Amino acid sequence: MVFFFDPFYFIVVLIPTILISAGVQLWLNRTYATWSRVPNHSGLTGLQVGRVLFQRTSLRPIGLEVTPGELSDHFDPGANVVRLSEPVAGVPSVASLAVTAHELGHVQQHQTGSILMKARGALVPALRFSPTLSYLCILAGLVMNLSGLFYLGIFFFFLMVIFSIMTVPIEFDASRRAFRLLEEAGLLVDETDRRGARAMLTAAGFTYVAAAVTAILQLLYYLALARRD
Repeated sequence: MVFFFDPFYFIVVLIPTILISAGVQLWLNRTYATWSRVPNHSGLTGLQVGRVLFQRTSLRPIGLEVTPGELSDHFDPGANVVRLSEPVAGVPSVASLAVTAHELGHVQQHQTGSILMKARGALVPALRFSPTLSYLCILAGLVMNLSGLFYLGIFFFFLMVIFSIMTVPIEFDASRRAFRLLEEAGLLVDETDRRGARAMLTAAGFTYVAAAVTAILQLLYYLALARRD
């Protein structure tokens, strides 16, 4: 039976994935909603926070851009630019403070040659095709009862799992660096700033834990399915 009709898949993978992902996303959204309404005591928008961190820390300045959406903030190492979502870029909130600092934590990782970032970056070329190849090989292997093709699909999926696992320490390290950058720049003015920044950085980090756990569950299911066949 193809795995998406397998009751075992629903019990072991689908239901836990939905519960874990939804729970962590709800936590992040509520945390963001709370601290996006609390002004930071420096009165700085995300864009201004970025400029101040470049001025007051050892970070080498790079481009800061505004991108559409909410929580779409990211560092693009290829273009060497940080893109901040419109609410973060333009609102002087505690959430804006934390999110901007987190992305600049990634900038610091890049500028200081983080080994984990380099290792994860080495997987990026393979991951351009891994998702498609993985599911095609797994599905074709099941339908045509070709174990070699099925295991090839598992191998491609394994690369995706490794990438997801490696992302977790990178994200928590970026959050740690973010807090340190904010302190160095004197932007954590009082306990409200500290508490809000820590809450935002922690919730954001656990979204990657949830992604890694669900990817591992999926991999374990495929391995169990291969042994069953």
